[in-house]
Amino acid sequence: MTTPLRVAVIGAGPAGIYASDLLIRNEEREVFVDLFEQMPAPFGLIRYGVAPDHPRIKGIVKSLHNVLDKPRLRLLGNIEIGKDITVEELRDYYDAVVFSTGAVADRDLNIPGIEAEGSFGAGEFVGFYDGNPRFERSWDLSAQSVAVIGVGNVGLDVARILAKTGDELKVTEISDNVYDSLKENKATEVHVFGRRGPAQVKFTPQELKELDHSPTINVVVDPEDIDYDGASEEARRASKSQDLVCQILEQYAIREPKDAPHTLQIHLFENPVEVLQKDGKVVGLRTERTALDGNGGVNGTGEFKDWPVQAVYRAVGYKSDPIDGVPFDENKHVIPNDGGHVLTAPGAEPVPGLYATGWIKRGPIGLIGNTKSDAKETTDILIKDAVAGVLEAPKHQGEEAIIELLDSRNIPFTTWEGWYKLDAAERALGEAEGRERKKIVDWEEMVRQAREAPAIV
Repeated sequence: MTTPLRVAVIGAGPAGIYASDLLIRNEEREVFVDLFEQMPAPFGLIRYGVAPDHPRIKGIVKSLHNVLDKPRLRLLGNIEIGKDITVEELRDYYDAVVFSTGAVADRDLNIPGIEAEGSFGAGEFVGFYDGNPRFERSWDLSAQSVAVIGVGNVGLDVARILAKTGDELKVTEISDNVYDSLKENKATEVHVFGRRGPAQVKFTPQELKELDHSPTINVVVDPEDIDYDGASEEARRASKSQDLVCQILEQYAIREPKDAPHTLQIHLFENPVEVLQKDGKVVGLRTERTALDGNGGVNGTGEFKDWPVQAVYRAVGYKSDPIDGVPFDENKHVIPNDGGHVLTAPGAEPVPGLYATGWIKRGPIGLIGNTKSDAKETTDILIKDAVAGVLEAPKHQGEEAIIELLDSRNIPFTTWEGWYKLDAAERALGEAEGRERKKIVDWEEMVRQAREAPAIV
C-alpha cells in the first residue's frame, strides 16, 4: 500500500488554495495538505488587496471557502516560515513544499523625488484601507490634488477610493480607523497618469466603467489623449476586452462633464519623470508628453508639464519578498523555477522537494484564471515526481507531528475552525451597524478571536 503524500503549501491566498485543491483531488496519489499562512486569516489579496467597494470580486472568497472546507486540507495560520519554522525543518515533516507567497511589496519607481514626504506606494495605501494589520492604521489625506502613477486596476482602485467620500465607503467592511481617515479626505482632484495610449492601458472594462457609478466622481479624459497607431489598432482587434476599454475611454472623452464634487482625470501619453518637492514634501509631478512610435510604444516629445499635487501614489506593480532558505532572483523578484520546481538559480538544477506557484513563481501578472492554470502546471509536476519516486520521505510521519512541534514552541497558530470564529466576530460587528461585516484589524485581536472567540459585548 502506497503511503499518502504530505505536502506543505506556503501561502493561503488564491494560488495556495488552488494548488491545495488540485493536490487533494488528484487521482494518482493520495495527498494530505497543510496550508501555512503568515496572517491569522486566509485568502491573501482577496481579503487584503481588493477594494472594499468591490464585493463582486470578493465573491471569489465563497469558492475558496468551499475548498478549505474539504477533508485532507488543514489551515495553519499565524505562522511565519523562516522564523517560527524553517524551510529545512518543513522538509523533515513533508514530502514536498509548495511556495505560493504572492507579492505584496510595491515595485520601485526610479525617478527623482520619489522618496519625498507625501509619496507613497499604492500597496501601502491598499494595505491601509483593506485593514491589513501589517500596515498603517491612519492615513494623512490632507492633499487636495493627488497624482496616481500607473494605469492598471490597482491604480484605478486607489484613485477611486481617494475620489469617494468616507460615507460612501462606510457601508462596506472598512474598520473604524479607516473610516476616520477617509471621512477627513480633502482630495477634490485625482489625476491618473499613464505613459502610453488607450490601447495599452491595463484596466479591465468593468473596473473602468464602474468609476462612473459614484455620484461624487466626475471622470474626465482629454480628447487629445485618444490616439492609436497601427499596432494599437491591432491590439484592439486582438482583444475584445481591450477594445471595450478603448470605447469606454472614448465615451469619457466626448461626454458632457458630470456635476460632481470630485474630478478623476485619466491622463494618457504623460510619462512621469520627477516628483517635485519643497522642504522635502511633495508639491508637484513633472511629466513628459509622449507620442506613439508606430509599433505601440512611445517616444518622448521633449514637452514637459508640471502638475501641482500634494501627494503621489505609485501603482507600478507589486514585487515578492524572498523567503529565508529559498533561492530568490533579486532582479525579477521571483523564486527561480522551471515551471514548477524551485531551482538553485535561474537555469540551474532543481532543489529536491521544493515547488513554486502563483506570483512568487511568475511575477504579479494575470488574473484569477491564470492562477488556476499556473497551480495546475506546478501540481502536475509535483505529482509526476511523486509517482516517479523521486521525492524523499520525511523524517517525521503523521499529521500530529507538525502540531507537536508548533506547540512545543508555544506558537499560537490559527486554524480553519478559528477562521469561522473570526468570521462570526466580524459579521457580528458589522450587523450591529447594518453592514455585512466590519474587519478586525488588530493582529493580536484577530488571533484571540480565532483561538478563543469570546462573546462580543
